[in-house]
Amino acid sequence: MCDGRRLILERLRATHRDAPGAAAAVPPRRFPWGRAERLARFQERLTAVHGEVQRVDTQWPRFLHDLLRRHQVRDLLFGPGGCHGAALAQGWPDGAAVRLRPYLAPVEQCRDALFEPALAGFSGCRGAVAETGSLVLWPDAHEPRLLSLVPSIHVVLLDADTICSTFAELLQTQGWARGMPTNALLITGPSKSADIEQTLTYGVHGPKELIVLVR
Repeated sequence: MCDGRRLILERLRATHRDAPGAAAAVPPRRFPWGRAERLARFQERLTAVHGEVQRVDTQWPRFLHDLLRRHQVRDLLFGPGGCHGAALAQGWPDGAAVRLRPYLAPVEQCRDALFEPALAGFSGCRGAVAETGSLVLWPDAHEPRLLSLVPSIHVVLLDADTICSTFAELLQTQGWARGMPTNALLITGPSKSADIEQTLTYGVHGPKELIVLVR
């Protein structure tokens, strides 16, 4: 063993290691924005990257139906066991032009249907970040990642009270340190790429359109 390596190892072995303690509490970076300003900044940032933001009320399922019909969507894929699945189904209009399609079958049984061009996917979210215009999702068995990845249009229902100024603030406010998700997803606008010939193209790795309903 060379002298230099031996000296390094000896120093490491001789180093006194204190017992690991709790990490120092570092206050998250925040901005002095009220609820209205956080919402306005989130909308500004998201629309700047071609996302669509719509303000809605308690009748949001009917509003969504009419919006998707104008987008020429025929089917809306959703998770019945998701946080808003029951409210979506209950508020969907009778004789609807856009059909609700529950996502229940394994992906191997519905792979072809997932890639239909006139299909939209619906999901809830954990919150949003005003600074960047980002949505925060925790995909799970009720609302799997495919709902927000495969359909050409992704619709998200966002509670305005869950919009934080920064991502660090959101982590602390929601107590992520007490239980991290197996999969956390940040979405800022529809899928896009400019890898080929420096031409910006939407829908390359995911939905071409992102619609956020804010209530």
